[in-house]
Amino acid sequence: MSERQTIARHAGTVLIGQLAVMAFGITDAIVAGRYDTKALAALSVGSSIFITVFVALMGILQALLPMLSEHRGANRLPHVGKSFRQSLYLCIFGSAIGSIVLLSPEFFFNATEIPTELRIEVSHYLAILTFALPTALFFRMFGTLNQSLGHPKNVTLIQIAGFIIKVPLSIILTFGMWGIPEQGLIGCAYATLIVNLTMALTAVAMLKINALYHPYEIWKKLEAPDWVEIKKLLKIGVPNGLSITVEVTSFTLMALFIARMGTHASASHQVVASMAALTYMIPLSLSIATSARVSYWIGAENQHQMKQAIRSGFEITILCALVNASLLALLRYPIASLYAKDPQVVEMAALLLGWLSLYHLADSMQVMCFFLLRCFRITLSPLLIYSTLLWGVGLMGGYFWAYGRTIFQPAVATPEVFWISSSFALCFTSTLLIWILNKRLSIY
Repeated sequence: MSERQTIARHAGTVLIGQLAVMAFGITDAIVAGRYDTKALAALSVGSSIFITVFVALMGILQALLPMLSEHRGANRLPHVGKSFRQSLYLCIFGSAIGSIVLLSPEFFFNATEIPTELRIEVSHYLAILTFALPTALFFRMFGTLNQSLGHPKNVTLIQIAGFIIKVPLSIILTFGMWGIPEQGLIGCAYATLIVNLTMALTAVAMLKINALYHPYEIWKKLEAPDWVEIKKLLKIGVPNGLSITVEVTSFTLMALFIARMGTHASASHQVVASMAALTYMIPLSLSIATSARVSYWIGAENQHQMKQAIRSGFEITILCALVNASLLALLRYPIASLYAKDPQVVEMAALLLGWLSLYHLADSMQVMCFFLLRCFRITLSPLLIYSTLLWGVGLMGGYFWAYGRTIFQPAVATPEVFWISSSFALCFTSTLLIWILNKRLSIY
């Protein structure tokens, strides 16, 4: 099987699972939007804060992917289990820190001037999701393990089952049915908690029972913290986590800044944010599959196959990005109408979806470069680039354009200015990351 076929098959399996997980958020957005515009606005704020915390911690744990893939490529199978067990300590510590942040969201509220009428509902939403955080992080570790082994099917099956449970649960708990009282947005949070707990318990059972994991000694007795091993994880994971945090917060903090424009602006942004996250799953899945193959060949010390994997990954990613961008531009009004029934929200969301086309093209390139650079332990340069361009140009550029006193300030602040500045910031980011990757590969 060629590298292109291997990557496509791996990415396709990962994508199905990722889409199922993304459908969790899309389901909540549609349910909340149909329930009440205020609920959709509160979801936009609450989900942005949760995602910010989750991805920061997830980014640290993602250091497992290149390490486990290299162990497998070098046929060091017991090391796979040891690295996985040691990462449990990071998962526990990260969950504790993340829970404290989610239970104290006042910093986010005050820093971004979230309207008072949304704060109570958002706080209740985050309090429930606090209990979902540890299970979500553990399941992400389980997913990373399977991706490094080249067998993502088990993860995908669990994610699909989770989606099947999530949809009716969100509807029933939000609107109230069969004697269950109506709970509004909080119902979506409870549904997420139940589903995440179910998925994590299923993953534990699968690790114990499935013969696929036996050669890696996953269930060997948990050692005391091995600080040498943990240091290796942190050396990749901390800058990786910070980079992902900058990348994602440049996206999620838009929701908090846009929230002060009113519920219609916040609701329309949530529509586009959901689509951005959904389309992002395609290049993300391809990046996961490609980086797993590249790290495998690095461990096997096969430079030719490593370069072939990189070429194949980019070819598929560029093709998919062009198709997705075209569909977003052509179907922007039908997509907006699916999410919301308010004409003003539909019109504003359709306008933003046009800019999402450019945003997605650049986003696809940068995420592939980011994952590949991590295979070569290059994590500091992306962090500096993300901080400067995504925060400095994209997020803060949009903020000063919308609210600052400049000649570019619009007559009325709209979410569009944030999407314009972020799109161009991503274009510059992807260009620089491609240059760094090409420079690194030139030494082979």
